[in-house]
Parts: sequence; structure tokens; C-alpha cells
Amino acid sequence: MFSTRKRLAAGATAGVLALGLVACGSGDGEGGAVDGPDAEELDGKDVGAMDDFGVGDTFVATEPVSIELLYRDHPNYPLDEDWLFFQEVEERNNVTFDITTAPLSDWDQRKGVLIGAGDAPDVISVTYPGQEAQFVASGAILPISDYVELMPHFQDKVEKWDLAAELDTLRQEDGKYYMLPGLYEALRYDYTIGLRTDLMEQAGVEEPRTWEDLADVLAAIKEDQGTQYAWSDRWKGDALLNVAAPSFGTVAGWGYGDGMTYDEEAGEYVYAGATDEYKALVEYFAGLVADGLLDPESFTQEDDQAVAKLINEQSFAMTTNSQEILSHRTSMAENLGEGTFELNKIRVPEGPAGDVMGGMRIENGFMISSDAAEKENFVATLQFLDWLFYSDEGLEFARWGIEGETFERDADGNRTLLPEITFLHQNPEGTTHLQSDLGFFNGVFSLAHGSTTDLVMTHITDEEKAWMESMASKEQAPLDPPAPLDEIEREQASLYQTALADYTKQNTLAFITGQRDLSEWDAYVSELEGQNMQAFVDIMNTAADRYQENNA
Repeated sequence: MFSTRKRLAAGATAGVLALGLVACGSGDGEGGAVDGPDAEELDGKDVGAMDDFGVGDTFVATEPVSIELLYRDHPNYPLDEDWLFFQEVEERNNVTFDITTAPLSDWDQRKGVLIGAGDAPDVISVTYPGQEAQFVASGAILPISDYVELMPHFQDKVEKWDLAAELDTLRQEDGKYYMLPGLYEALRYDYTIGLRTDLMEQAGVEEPRTWEDLADVLAAIKEDQGTQYAWSDRWKGDALLNVAAPSFGTVAGWGYGDGMTYDEEAGEYVYAGATDEYKALVEYFAGLVADGLLDPESFTQEDDQAVAKLINEQSFAMTTNSQEILSHRTSMAENLGEGTFELNKIRVPEGPAGDVMGGMRIENGFMISSDAAEKENFVATLQFLDWLFYSDEGLEFARWGIEGETFERDADGNRTLLPEITFLHQNPEGTTHLQSDLGFFNGVFSLAHGSTTDLVMTHITDEEKAWMESMASKEQAPLDPPAPLDEIEREQASLYQTALADYTKQNTLAFITGQRDLSEWDAYVSELEGQNMQAFVDIMNTAADRYQENNA
């Protein structure tokens, strides 16, 4: 049905530099195509393509098409050439795959080596925004924005969901973008604070609305329980700071990226770690530590230590997500007894910047090898990818499988897995796993795990749906304008970025945990200046100005 080539690439690995191409506004609103390919350019490259492929059409190759694919092999669902997913794609779409695999543990390194050596298959999966930048100068990957007019479903989603600003974040110095992302109809939130709401009620306090309210709640729980701390966190504080930062008007933790934020009032990029907004974020968490509410080990301990404190009631709060909280509850039930506690996700608190959350409505996606544009199935390949990743039918298929074989739909359109199919919390007694046995809900083939809000809300509990609905009223933090770097700038900026980010993280930890007094903040900012902060800022502002001039 398809061939599998398992290449174990060796040699030097390619580093991944994501220099925060965060942006807004200057897109064309139609997916980024300027003129698109003409008929002469596509002559002889449309074998298997449909003549009239449009929105709502199922792609069916007019003759068998085989697509080269660089596939990320995930240990939770190891590649199986007999998956129903592949069988159905061959039957429904007349498409098979010629797969080159690379393991999850080595994915980015192997991907970089294959691209650098000129050995990458035509379709390069699981690429996060920013990772493509390092390959642009070599010409190894296709400026896919030149060809999106061949992808009607992609263009339709971009227009209907008003995603031009998000696509602008992908544009390189030449104004083109070189990867296609998964698309979300609405922002998808997951991470927040998991809180012992039973103890909150016992202490006579309500769910917090603001970060200051949260401090009061923690103080009440600590006093009522008589513990050393009310909160001991995991992920070394990076998830927590990422969740909190937008409501303080900055970036931090996992979301720190290159450390650049755009000052709308000044009309220029500034270095986040030196701003008043970042200082306010640091001061808040330093205050929690100083007041004995937040365990200072939250920023250094291993995850298992933090989880153990929660399970043993040495802590009553932890940053979490929809999957992790289920695991916590299971462990707590074993230790504390079923029904003796309530651990719930709370709505992310508001902060000084308002009821704001960061994020973009794009996900990991894929690149296309430049060599693919010279092959006879090029147009058919783009049409199939457009159907699979961007049509309503393809999105549902990749996530749920086949109606009547893996799921059924009731009169109201609600989907449920058939009794013998198990996945996540559904049908735990089922004998066939939707993902590992059948190949659906696969991160390679479902970029945003269901881009429509309808699909995002499936396969999750009613509790999680309610939490997501509570988050829907939050305002999305504004996107920064494009500042794509050229090759020389990228090389220089990467050196500055690494040193600055490391120094910022080191001092963030020191300030929050009390190892460095906040009275030394101005000295710390001066030290950042000594780490080439202004040179880095100048590079970014030069790039932003240049992009604006060339793409106005």
C-alpha cells in the first residue's frame, strides 16, 4: 500500500532558531499569494490533479498519486502501515505515501540534517512557526505562499476566520512564507492553575478573578490548612510565567521566545526582560514567595517533586492542563481517597494589562521541499494537503475517522465513538484504540487537532468545555508587526538572543525567590545593556522598518 524508508540520518544537526516573527496587519487577507503560478509554470506538474477543485470538494486523484512524506514517529502511536487511516486515504483519495520516518526523540535534528543534505521528502511535517527560517536562504524549501491559490480550502479558512495577521507572522524578508500552519477558528487555551476548590470553599473565599484575588485565596487556604506553602509548582515555573505574562502586558517562561515585545505607544520593539511590565510580573510572584504562599522550589524542583507535594497535601495549587489534571486526580484519589477532594482548573486571572491572553490561531504545520515543485504530481499533492488539513471533511476525517466505522452522528450532529473504539476518556472498555490501532488523531495528519471550534470541542469532557467557554471572553493580546531577519542578521541576533535570554531567566529566578533584591532592578537592566541588548533591539527594529517599507 505504501513504502516505508527508515533513514537514520547521521552527522551534524541543524539548530532551530525561532526568532519570534510575531506580527500583525499587513497581509493580503487571501493566504499570502501575490500573483500565483501561471499555467506555463505548472505545465506537466498536474498529473493526478483535479481540474475543478474548490471549497467543499473531496480531493480524488484522477490517477494514483504517491506523496513523499517526512513522518514524525510518535512512541504513543508507532507507525503502522496497516492503519485504517492509510487504507481509507488510498480508497477515498487515490493517494498513498512514500514515508521516511524519524523518531520523536530526534525529530528536529533529523529533519534539519535531511533538509540540509538535500534528502528531505516532498512534504516535511510537524514544523513549528519560526523553525522554517533557518532553511530559507539555502533555497531548500518552497515559498509556499506563491502557490496557495491552488489550495482553495486554505484560502477560504484564512478569509472566513480573518487570519491574515497570523499569516504575516510567518513572512520572511522577501514577504513570502515558507510553511503552512494548522489553523484555529478561535484561540485554544489549555494551561491554567489547578486549585483545590474544596479547600477554597472551606476557607470561605470565592474563585479568584484577578491575580491579586488569587493571592488572597492562597493566603486563606494556607491559614486554614496550616501548611508551609499553599502552592508548589512544576515545569520550573516556565508554564506559570507563560500563562500569567500576557495579563501583565509582557512575555515570560515558555512564551519568552526571543524576548522582543512591541511598544505600540513608542512604535518600536523593546526587550521584554527590561520593561516595567516584566518587572511587575516578577514583583507579583516575588511577593507570593516572600509571603510564604508560593514555594520557591517551584522554579528549581523536578516535576515529580511538585506532583508529590500536591498529592500529599503539602500544596494545594499547580499549573496544569486538561490532561495533566486528570493524572493528578487519579494519583490524589489513590492517596487521599475518592471523593475527598476537588481539584479544578480555574479561569486564568486578570492582570494589570486587563483580561488578556496571549497566543495565535496558528499551530505547527508543514513545509514543502523545493524539489516537489518540479514533480509531475505537484498540483495534486497540494490539492490533497489542502483537503486533508483545511477542508471540513478532511479535518473531521483526520480527527474522528470514518462515520459508521469509528464514530456515529446523532440527529443534532454530535459525534460519538462506536462502543468498540476507545480514545482518551471515551469507551475505556473498548478494544480498538482510535489513535494507536487506527492512525487517527495523529499529530502528523491533524495539524491543529481540529481547526474548527466544533472539532476542537470534541474528544474533551463537558468540564473542559465549560472551562474553555469561560475563557472565550478573554481578549487576545495584540500581535507584533513583522520583523523578519536576513541571514546575516539572524546569525548575529541568535548570539545576542541566547545570552540575553539566559541572563534574563537567571535573574528572574533570583528576583522571584529572593536571592536578589528587587531594589537592584535598575542594575540588572544595566547588566542587560552590557549583554548587547540595544544591539539586538536595533537589529529587530531595522528589520521591522525594512519589512514595512518593502511591503507597505
